[in-house]
Amino acid sequence: MVNKLSALDAAFLYLEEATLPMHVGSVMVFEPPADGFDYDRFVAVVGDRIAGHGRYRQRIRQVPGRLDTPVWVDDQHFDLTYHVRRAALPSPGTRGDLEEFVARIMARRLDQARPLWEAYFVEGLEGGRFAVVTKAHQAMVDGIHAVDLAHLLVDPDAVPVDDATSVRRKEPSDLRLVADALLGSVLNPARLVSSVSHGLKDVSATGRRATETAGRVVSTLAKVGTRPAPSSPLNTPVGAARRYVMVDTDLDDYRKIRSRLTRGKYVEAVTVNDVILATLTGALRAWMQTRGLPVTGTSALRVMVPVSIVDGSGDPLTDAAMTACYVDLPIGENNPSMRLHQISFAMRQQIESASAEGVGATSLASIGGFAPPTLHTLGARLGSAMTRRLFNLVITNVPGPQQALHVEGCRLVETYPVMPLGRGQGLAIGLTSYDGRVYYGLNGDRDSMSDLDLLAQAIEDALSDLKSAQRSRGA
Repeated sequence: MVNKLSALDAAFLYLEEATLPMHVGSVMVFEPPADGFDYDRFVAVVGDRIAGHGRYRQRIRQVPGRLDTPVWVDDQHFDLTYHVRRAALPSPGTRGDLEEFVARIMARRLDQARPLWEAYFVEGLEGGRFAVVTKAHQAMVDGIHAVDLAHLLVDPDAVPVDDATSVRRKEPSDLRLVADALLGSVLNPARLVSSVSHGLKDVSATGRRATETAGRVVSTLAKVGTRPAPSSPLNTPVGAARRYVMVDTDLDDYRKIRSRLTRGKYVEAVTVNDVILATLTGALRAWMQTRGLPVTGTSALRVMVPVSIVDGSGDPLTDAAMTACYVDLPIGENNPSMRLHQISFAMRQQIESASAEGVGATSLASIGGFAPPTLHTLGARLGSAMTRRLFNLVITNVPGPQQALHVEGCRLVETYPVMPLGRGQGLAIGLTSYDGRVYYGLNGDRDSMSDLDLLAQAIEDALSDLKSAQRSRGA
């Protein structure tokens, strides 16, 4: 049997539009060794890292007639140098030059006729450094069959190699794909009706099941109230162009704030992530004020924060399921310390109920898993509609190792995520803590977020405000 895309992965394909590329990226800045490091060596490293991970040499192929979900097939003409590209900034390349390069690269959709990833070796950074910019489609990187290229580059030993992928398999014929689709339908009569006849009765039943499943997802939001997300300047039509800004902060500042601003029974429940969210709350408050927008005592922005919930399976790649926490950031609160405690309380409530009520990856996949391929687009649109109503902004925070990592003698000195924009959401924020620093990647719509650099400055200012509150509290 051919290797089919999961329903959720197929949905990511159908979600993609000219203005909404569905890939996730990373920006890594390296210090080269004394003997240097060039593009040819980088190509060799990438080739070595993906050798045991066949998904990086596979492309997506549609089943004739859309009788089934698309399938992964080995690219018979795979060209590593097409995917690993060379670029250079005007020397000496500044941080702003790199940000502009990332913004332009990330705005371009991946070619679905080829394996869904790219990597750029960017030379010319000031100080003799170079950057590696990666992008991979969400349909490809599922954490099981494929992990992100950045992960393979800096920590290849942590990812098991699949020896079965080392042999390139002949691409199946159209007849084979149709036969497999029909065989699957014969084994599942309900699927035969939905995939071949597309009867109205089955479509209606499918719609009811989508509504029921979505209802279970929505029910988890009871803890944030029945209201839709508040109106926000972040929620606006998204164009095709992007802005990208990187912010580098000191992890020790967040730790000190946590230890000196927390008191009482729940002191251990206040996390560094809470301090980060409080910092972003202060930054978004200041950013809105610079725009002359009204900020009252009750003003809030609802964010969706993916949180990993360990399920105890023991598998290093699947040991954690993602659950969605929905938190109203109190941007109307003037006191930085009070913002922190309000956020910590809200996050604690969310996480305590996550194991019983959290929306995990399996639950999300079931939204599209029952539907025939022609209805995946409807499921994807349902998800997009829910997104616009339920939260204003996605913030992802992934803790990284607190020791320096190397690639072939090149020291990784900075690392920034690039999160995709959702429909009607002009900003996405990702951050990673690594080697004593916290790195923010701000990805925004180029038109609606023309002042993204002001938000970046506001993050640094908000962190300073929390540090000042910490010193005042500790005095």
